[in-house]
Amino acid sequence: MTDIAALDTSAAPTEKFQEYLRTKGQRLTRERAIIVEEVFSSHEHFDTDVIIERVTHRTDSRRVSRSTVYRTLTSMEDAGLIRKVARPHGADVYEHDYGYPQHDHMICDQCRELIEFRNREISDLIEKIVATHGFLKTGHRLEVYGTCEKCRRPKQRRYRKLDMI
Repeated sequence: MTDIAALDTSAAPTEKFQEYLRTKGQRLTRERAIIVEEVFSSHEHFDTDVIIERVTHRTDSRRVSRSTVYRTLTSMEDAGLIRKVARPHGADVYEHDYGYPQHDHMICDQCRELIEFRNREISDLIEKIVATHGFLKTGHRLEVYGTCEKCRRPKQRRYRKLDMI
């Protein structure tokens, strides 16, 4: 979950995806629209299996195949609506890219929790670095790996009654 708030956008994600599909000579099918609706129904990180589970349990939808979900998520990533976030020792997850501000992640190596954050100083530093090198930046991604505060806490040891004798 995140504290990063959505931005106001001129077009809904479904409309934006439909525009992208038109550039590829494809159309927005009902199944693709259902997948986009499920992806943007809440702002949480998700994997493919979560979306498959959610579209399977919708009462208003026809059958949406696994392959359609995989292909649609790939197309949504190509369209800039979502992006993958790598997780150590686990499956990659997706997050919303369209309609949300640039942000970065801290990823716990132990529990795999993703913590989103925004930091103006980091963004300013990146702008200075790219300007120094004459580089035209189209975006940036920062993933910090380590151990979260919860996992760093000492484990509470439960003593058995025999240990207390």
